Amino acid sequence: MTFIEDIKEGETISSIYLVKTKRQLQTKAGKSYEDITLQDKTGNLNGKIWDPNSGAIADFDEMDFIEVFGQANMYNGGMQLNVRRVRKVFPDEYNIADYMPSSDKDEETMYNELLSYIDGIKNEYYKKALKYYFVENKEFIASFRSHSAAKTVHHGFAGGLLEHTLAVVRISDFFANTYDFLNRDLLLTGAITHDIGKTRELSDFPSNDYTDEGNLIGHIVIGVEMIDEAVRSIPDFPVVLANEWKHLILAHHGELEFGSPKRPSLAEAFALNFADVADSKLQTLKELFKEKKGEGWLGYQRLFDSNIRRTSEE
Repeated sequence: MTFIEDIKEGETISSIYLVKTKRQLQTKAGKSYEDITLQDKTGNLNGKIWDPNSGAIADFDEMDFIEVFGQANMYNGGMQLNVRRVRKVFPDEYNIADYMPSSDKDEETMYNELLSYIDGIKNEYYKKALKYYFVENKEFIASFRSHSAAKTVHHGFAGGLLEHTLAVVRISDFFANTYDFLNRDLLLTGAITHDIGKTRELSDFPSNDYTDEGNLIGHIVIGVEMIDEAVRSIPDFPVVLANEWKHLILAHHGELEFGSPKRPSLAEAFALNFADVADSKLQTLKELFKEKKGEGWLGYQRLFDSNIRRTSEE
């Protein structure tokens, strides 16, 4: 098998991949072609099938595993495959683990570190509520540890939700230690739970797509519902503590146009938003640099509204 991250320009590829997306498009001249996204555990690869009606192209759909034969070329700073032959393969021809992109960090180590932050929470109401999910709920723990943090953009791999959450917690802890007016217990509780709704917003791998609940409600509101469930399980949980915690979740995207039902009103909500944005954008750059081969300018990137360049190594 040729892993996507190892493909070089000009190389002839004959390998099995998962079809992540498939679209029927037309050239400016009106000729039909298929645009596909191929996936393995190392990343995604754009493919073009310029003659989809050719006898060399077997019928296939999204989420099928196919063997492709084609030529790899650089296009607009990224690798692209000119697909000439396609064969739909049988389950015994591939190992599913080769097609699940996953965190390059150790899952057990990350989760134990997250638990250490929970143990450090002094407010007993917050600590009990956090343990309701992260210690006592085995189904949630398994889902949280294996889930991605996004369908695309950043941390879109198995273990991505855990990796992103831990990064946001670390940054939030730095903020709390640097700015003593911040309520550390509230900020860290919000950081640990800010994206728990994604365990229900997104489906498991290999599909990693939006569920009906995710499309209809979204992870922010789902997360608040999950927090409310934990709060209701604890007798006499103070209403003000619950509302401040829920506010952090509702406001962690920072702006209404970014999907937050509320703009931040608490200092801890601002801090959580800053931490979330910092990790998501830096991880996006990390994944961009991994995807775009070569050096120098990588072209205009819509998410940053800027032309991005790698830093020189000298």
